[in-house]
Amino acid sequence: ASDVYKRQNLGVAAVGPTLDFQQVSLMLGRTQILDDVSFTVQPGSVHALVGPNGGGKSSLIKTLLGQMPHQGKLSLQWPGAVGTIGYVPQALEFDRGLPMTVDDFMAAMCQRRPAFLGLSKHFAKPIDDALARVGMLEKRKRRMGALSGGERQRVLLAQGLIPAPQLLVLDEPMSALDEAGIQVFERLLGDWRRAGMTVLWIEHDLEAVKRLADRVTGLSRRVLFDAAPAEALTPERLLGLFSTHARAVEAAQP
Repeated sequence: ASDVYKRQNLGVAAVGPTLDFQQVSLMLGRTQILDDVSFTVQPGSVHALVGPNGGGKSSLIKTLLGQMPHQGKLSLQWPGAVGTIGYVPQALEFDRGLPMTVDDFMAAMCQRRPAFLGLSKHFAKPIDDALARVGMLEKRKRRMGALSGGERQRVLLAQGLIPAPQLLVLDEPMSALDEAGIQVFERLLGDWRRAGMTVLWIEHDLEAVKRLADRVTGLSRRVLFDAAPAEALTPERLLGLFSTHARAVEAAQP
């Protein structure tokens, strides 16, 4: 782990797992989505995935979550008993005309009983706490379709916290957030680090990654770099990562 990671996690016992990707490959039809991807996410760290659209970041996440078949080895090594995995998708697709409130959505995502029966007592306090942490408690009776994109993203962040995860997977959580929402997210990220959670975070805001991540992996079908942010996010490395020509040359190499 980097010196930054060691300093930030000094005295914090990791509750999240180590993630180990070893030669993970994925084909969809005749298209190579992931090619021999190998890197490790340290327990209790905030690990960012960056790269161009179509570079395989979301596919790698879906592979981790068991939603896509793959070749190679992908392992989670928990410090104790197997914990909970939380997932926050990039966006929420739904019919905005539905009369579904924030409470209804949280009930549907967090409990097994039908949402129209209301919140069970078991989930009432965790949902209250999660909505309060993202600043949406006062808007819990609002229709989901009436919320702004940033407000919906905050609700998605809240559902990812129930039940309390030890591994949290985030797919561009900042994409729709306004300035206030970004501050909420950055505060949450600090909370997760102090709690010793493992966070795997896809993000396109490279300035945020440089400030907030412990380690960064650059992915464009294969791993182009894996290092601490200051070492990873140099102009030369970013040009290589986001250049179409460089990707084509890289893919053609044996």
